[in-house]
Parts: sequence; structure tokens; C-alpha cells
Amino acid sequence: MEVAAPEGRVHAWVGGRVVLPDGVRDGHAVLAVDGRVAAVCREADLPADAPRTHVGGAYLAPGFVDLHTHGAVGRSFLGGDRRDFAAVLREQARHGVTSVLATTSTAPLGSILATLQVARDHAPGPGEARLLGVHMEGPYFAPSQVGAQDPRHLRTPDDGSVEAVLEHADVLRMVSFAPELPGAVELTRRLVAAGVVAAAGHSAATDADLEACVREGLSHAIHLWSGQSTTRREGPWRLPGLLEATLASETLTAEMIADGKHLPPTLMRLAYKALGPGRLCLVSDAVAGAGLPDGARFTLGEATYEVVEGVGMLLDRSAFAGSTTFLDAMVRVTVERVGVPLHEAVRMAGRTPAAVVGLEAEVGSVVPGARADMALLSPEMRVLATVVGGRTAYRAEEAP
Repeated sequence: MEVAAPEGRVHAWVGGRVVLPDGVRDGHAVLAVDGRVAAVCREADLPADAPRTHVGGAYLAPGFVDLHTHGAVGRSFLGGDRRDFAAVLREQARHGVTSVLATTSTAPLGSILATLQVARDHAPGPGEARLLGVHMEGPYFAPSQVGAQDPRHLRTPDDGSVEAVLEHADVLRMVSFAPELPGAVELTRRLVAAGVVAAAGHSAATDADLEACVREGLSHAIHLWSGQSTTRREGPWRLPGLLEATLASETLTAEMIADGKHLPPTLMRLAYKALGPGRLCLVSDAVAGAGLPDGARFTLGEATYEVVEGVGMLLDRSAFAGSTTFLDAMVRVTVERVGVPLHEAVRMAGRTPAAVVGLEAEVGSVVPGARADMALLSPEMRVLATVVGGRTAYRAEEAP
């Protein structure tokens, strides 16, 4: 049935393969009006006078949603200014990402609060991915699971700093912390009451520690296997850690850094089998080294790291220090090395992370009513163009 002629700023994308949450549709088009999807329909049913872009057989996928990303091209959100934010958001758009949570790391509280203020004041510019808010990763972490984060600035949630953090609840979307720390249960309660996602990470928690926070509304776990406690023994007894509790959960969502460096395919397949595409998110965990060549050095907070063989590392090369890979490449890894169907890998990079922060009706899917955010992908899953709110934010030279 022909779609009624709409009013407003109208555009259609035709000649592609539309990636929907339940599969790929051939012979269909996406029609947008005033920056939102009005219809996904057969090309023959489009209004005859709708302006069109022919995408030459490309996949029309929803724009990717990155919940956990610290920076790129030598710049970071933490401690950054308007120019740093703009540079990182532009680089994200080059990789099919249309929505971002600017992610901090363990640092002096003043630096974290300053980043929250920059995010609050940020006005989007041309060619940028959309800033959804801030993911505050740290400083409420376990010393034994701090990883590459700066141990000098660790805190506990009962130290009085939460008051200052919650003054920025309007821009906070997520706070990740160790559930076993003093004050963590009360922090969970307050975050959930403020509409902020409470997430577990960089933690030495047992399953009982995690469950105490889950009862108060904790709903997410960051980067599986990275900074997560695992089963330990006390005498003859085995105590599950954060990792096992997350994989066994019926409700928690979780993140996977699918850069092919942090996790081997076997562990990625295990996460996929345990949680499925509806609860497992792909996140870049990209740091300022993303987009830089091997040997380049970058900072995260007050510490310095290096890009080594396509991943961030401590200078002594004893541990990873975030990823230097974007979500487009992670979708390819998830399809090619993990064996996940394309539409499910795309869901894990779009609809599922959007649902984690309660925005699945707005972003992460090419469905009527959602923002017209799309990543146009070649058959090899390379980004040809990125559309944010119905407007082209990035276009590759080889794009049709």
C-alpha cells in the first residue's frame, strides 16, 4: 500500500538492504520526515515525489550507539573542552556511530565534574554523532580490579562525593561502580531514583554483593571479563564472581569489547550464548589512541599509554588500556569471527545499547518514529555514509 504523501522535510533512501531487528529486508526503502523515520516500505509504495538517495545495494543499518567510549584521535572527553568533544564525535560519525555516551575514567573528582559540565553545555555541530549524555566510569572501583585506571584517585561511594555527582543527574546516563564497596547499595538506590543507569564494573564482587545492588535496581555490567571478579575458593567452597553472576543473570544487560584483542572468539561466543542479542551490547571502550597509529602515545586521565598492535596498552605492556577500535569494526568481528548473524550484530551495536539507557524508541533502530539515524554499510560492512537525524554527517569517497 502506497505511503501517504507526508508534509515537512522529506527524504527516502532506496536501492539498499534495510537491516531491521529481526532480519534484513531487500527491496525496501526508508522514508524520513523532519529527521525521523516515517516508514520502512517497499520502494514501489513510496510517495512519487519524495526526494531519494540511491545507496547502490548498501546495507541501510541503524546508526550505532556507543555507551562506553572515552575518546579518539588523540583527544578525550575527560578533561576535554568543546573542541575535544566535537573532534571525538566527528570521528565516531565516520564509523557509523550516531549516538554516544561520553565516558570518563578514574580521575580527580573536579576533573570528572568539569567533564559533566562540558557535556551539559555541548551544542552539536555538523558532522558529529549525537551526544546522549555521560557514562561516569569510576572512581568507585575496587583497587584489585582497577586495570588501567588511575589507582591514585579511587573513591568509595560513602565518602560524600555522590552529592556533587548527582547535581549533574540531568546529563548523567550511567554510572559504573563496584557493588561491594561501602555505600554501593545506597548509591544504586539514589542513581535509579534519579533516572541514571546503575552499572557494575571494575569490581571484586561476589554474586551476593551484586545481588544486593540488583535488588535496588542495578541493571547493567560493563565490559565482560575486563575488570570483573571470577569464581574463587574459600576452603572447599566456590564463590561466583561478578562475571559468572552476570552471565547467569536473567535480567542484566552487559557489554562486550569485540575488537578481537580483549576477548578471543570463544569467550565472545560464550557471552552471546549466555545473554543473546537482546541483552549483550557491543561497546568500543575507545580511548584517545583510537584512530592513531601503532607507537602513538595518549593519555587517559593523568596517565600515559601507547597504541600497540591495534590496542591501547600500559607502557610496560602488561595490560590493555582500552580499545582503539570503533563499533563498525566490532560489528565485522562479531559477524566474521564470532558467527553472529548480521542483523543481530547490528542490534548489539544499536537497539540493545539504546535500550540499556531507555532510548530504544528514539535511536538504534530503523523503525517508524525513531530518529533517522543510519549507517550505510558496504557488502563488506565498511561505512560508506552516516546519517544523523536525516542529514548526512559523513560520506566516504567511494559512497554511491
